[in-house]
Amino acid sequence: MKMTRTIPVPTHDEPNEPCTIDSPARRRFVRDTSAVLLSTAVGPSMSYAAAAIGPAGSSVDVSQVHEASLFEAARAINTKRLTSERYTEVLLERTHRFASLNAFITVDDDKALSAARAADRARLAGKRSALPGLPIGVKDSYLTMDLPTSFGTAVARDFKPATDAKVVTAMKDAGCVVLGKNNLVEMSYGLTGLNGHYGQAKNPYNVLHITGGSSCGGAASVAARLVPAALGGDTVGSIRVPAALCGVVGFKPTPGRWSGSGVAPISNTLDTTGPIARRVSDCDLLDSIATGNYSAPQRLPAGLRGTRLAVARHYYLDGADAEVEKVFNDTISKLKDAGASIVEVDLGKDFGLMVEEANWALFFHDTQPDVTAFLRDQKIPLTFEEIYDGLEPHIKARWQRFVLTTGAGYTQDVAYKDALFRRRPEVRRRFDNQVFARADAMVFPTTLCAAPTIAEQWQYTVAGRTVNDVFLSRNTYPASFAGLPGISIPMGLTQNGLPLGLELDASSGSDKALLTLARRVEQVIGFVRPPSVSA
Repeated sequence: MKMTRTIPVPTHDEPNEPCTIDSPARRRFVRDTSAVLLSTAVGPSMSYAAAAIGPAGSSVDVSQVHEASLFEAARAINTKRLTSERYTEVLLERTHRFASLNAFITVDDDKALSAARAADRARLAGKRSALPGLPIGVKDSYLTMDLPTSFGTAVARDFKPATDAKVVTAMKDAGCVVLGKNNLVEMSYGLTGLNGHYGQAKNPYNVLHITGGSSCGGAASVAARLVPAALGGDTVGSIRVPAALCGVVGFKPTPGRWSGSGVAPISNTLDTTGPIARRVSDCDLLDSIATGNYSAPQRLPAGLRGTRLAVARHYYLDGADAEVEKVFNDTISKLKDAGASIVEVDLGKDFGLMVEEANWALFFHDTQPDVTAFLRDQKIPLTFEEIYDGLEPHIKARWQRFVLTTGAGYTQDVAYKDALFRRRPEVRRRFDNQVFARADAMVFPTTLCAAPTIAEQWQYTVAGRTVNDVFLSRNTYPASFAGLPGISIPMGLTQNGLPLGLELDASSGSDKALLTLARRVEQVIGFVRPPSVSA
């Protein structure tokens, strides 16, 4: 981690631009959100942060303030019991103390503290904001004008963008402080969290295990209580997989809902940016800021009466580790006891093979043209060939085989068009007819196993079968391929203390309804304990 102490615009439509002006909708949102923050936390109980934040009028236990969620930290700052500067100091100290997690590539203490002090001055002058000087992590695939952006590569190590990615601008406009740039798999091209140039990201629940990827540093930093939230990116599971393996919440919006402008792509067809946090309510808050889709936070009814949840066991539990299946079944029982109706569905015997082949056809075929256009349109002084030449060996081998037009596994145009124009509509039709016509969302284990060890990250055994790293995305890439929103929330811990995630997917465009449902599910199943590294 470098400690300093002193993409083309997506082709899809982006109807909800981040709000960077003082619009009436934004003023109402800030007013309503601030009112809630000044009164009490939204959603579930304060859990592990209760001792740190306490009731209004009480003092803040700074030794435990790192446990606070975005809402809880904002409430403490807005009630003048904590300053952004002090909160940022606490998180910077933890970031340095746990630098061996390799959660960040770049952290600039002076810039983070300067931004925190400016936020405190603005608040004292009467300015209200949704994120009053709250530090967050940003995946190093996002352009940031104040910090270098490497994309996880060595060749772009010293690249300093002239502008911020649109989502970063929206977060800064809402008052947040960028604590640093999170580690990622090089060019976001992997699921384990290994970066050959900046180090292997390590799981805070057990540092001998992987974090998942590619948003590995974001998930690790949120789980280790280095930041309350982070911005990541998801193409086939790169937010949801590390969120599940690190015991935090990861939200993949419907493609086009969050801007991808200024974020290095893999596939503009599949990519989306999104948040990682420790509470669903925090992801909901960040979604409102990123999209300009303002809605005041609401309290939730108890239980799940009236909700319908679909389970497609034939695909989403096939090949699952026995402990994952047991924890999932126990979770389904809790949801039923809370009033949810469980609907068993079947997506067809050919579903798995159809999605697998078509998804990876889009993924690999898009990479070279989309990365090339991103470098050109964002005026980044690098070529695709220079990035390819500098890749670490494992990723370079995959690009050579699947991404380059000369590769043995390159997807030809005929197969690409078949995936995009025949198979994708068919998969969407099955989700609409078999799942969303009968249920509010589909639920399943985010991953079919807990985090493998770092030593075995490329090949390991699950349920008696040898699998590779791509297996981690088996349950997440169907939503990516179909363009659905999905969210992973902590479901429990294995006997060895490793987190497992529960994913909820909903119909395209129903992001706010999904976030509300996920908050209700979160209330029912509760929270996992923090990792020992955060003690």
